Amino acid sequence: MTFTRFGRNITAFIASAFILAACAQTEAPADTTPTPEPEEKVAPTPDPVITAPIKSATEMALEMGATVDGLIAYAGTDADRVFFAYDSAELSTDAQAMLAKQAEWMSHFDGTSIMVQGHCDERGTREYNLALGALRAEAVKNYLVTLGVSSYQIKTISYGKERPVAVGPTESSWSRNRRGQIVIN
Repeated sequence: MTFTRFGRNITAFIASAFILAACAQTEAPADTTPTPEPEEKVAPTPDPVITAPIKSATEMALEMGATVDGLIAYAGTDADRVFFAYDSAELSTDAQAMLAKQAEWMSHFDGTSIMVQGHCDERGTREYNLALGALRAEAVKNYLVTLGVSSYQIKTISYGKERPVAVGPTESSWSRNRRGQIVIN
């Protein structure tokens, strides 16, 4: 009988140890997430009204500064060039109108200097086209000076037929190459 009693004691001891172990576990950590505070109901604010004045195309072009892109934005496509008739250095009325826009644009940039390039189409000798290109560049310069641009702001150079913008033996290509072109320094 001692064995049975001994067995019961051991069983009771082991059961007590399990119960004590279960009770002795550490407490679970407290929840540290803050409890959200109730949100205040706020009426939505309307989008702010933009009060900056809307700029005109001219103002935006002038903000681009003394650049070819600024000139083109100011005066339109191909504003940096005027075109000539075949074998001529005379300014057409369209060329004069474009040069008036160029002079007006340059009046906003007094310190800007430009180079007027004279160009020709591929017909004729190299020497002839260099001379004709020089006459075209001078015609553009002289007209800009009559419109109030300082001659000190303008230099000229002739490239003759050496720098075509359109290639091909067609009137369309030749007419694009017969030009006086403004390059801003």
